[in-house]
Amino acid sequence: MLFRSDHRLLARPAAVKLIRPKILTDHGQPEAERLLRLFLREARTTASLGSPHTIVLYDFGITREGAFYYVMELLNGVDLKTLVDRFGPQSPERTAFLMEQVCHSLAEAHDRDFVHRDVKPANIFTCELGGDFDFAKVLDFGLVLDRHPTAEELEDERRFVGTPAIMAPEMVRFQAPLDRRADLYALGCVGYWLLTGKRVFEAET
Repeated sequence: MLFRSDHRLLARPAAVKLIRPKILTDHGQPEAERLLRLFLREARTTASLGSPHTIVLYDFGITREGAFYYVMELLNGVDLKTLVDRFGPQSPERTAFLMEQVCHSLAEAHDRDFVHRDVKPANIFTCELGGDFDFAKVLDFGLVLDRHPTAEELEDERRFVGTPAIMAPEMVRFQAPLDRRADLYALGCVGYWLLTGKRVFEAET
């Protein structure tokens, strides 16, 4: 769940992502542990990145009620899926401008041996920031792959993850090795969406 809030100490608006205890207990112990691993991995990965085009994490932890949360900057804008749904295909110039900024975020992640694995229009925001417009921000590192995973993370990777319409072919093949090229393939699909308002592949299944 995502909430708008005001950070008491920083005196600025913020967005809070929350996993309530009931959600975890409803899934059973093994799945709850996996969800928490993904949640903490997302928070720690995001906190370790410094690109201005990556969402900024302020804090994360556990509430007194046992809910896991993290606090991030509140963005004044829309995601790229909503942008095209509302206003139609975008110009080549605007598309190139936005994608170059996304590349800045991904380049840092890739240099740190992270693969985002869920680069899609809904996970990229264009916003107003400090007087600049069309400032791109990459969100949601919840499916990030560390190229040097722990044993638990290796077990998580046996699951099918990602968004099928933009997944690189190697992501569809279970256990196939992945690297930064999977993110670049997905970003190409994002560019196609911005330019045409359509997915690269359309199918019933």
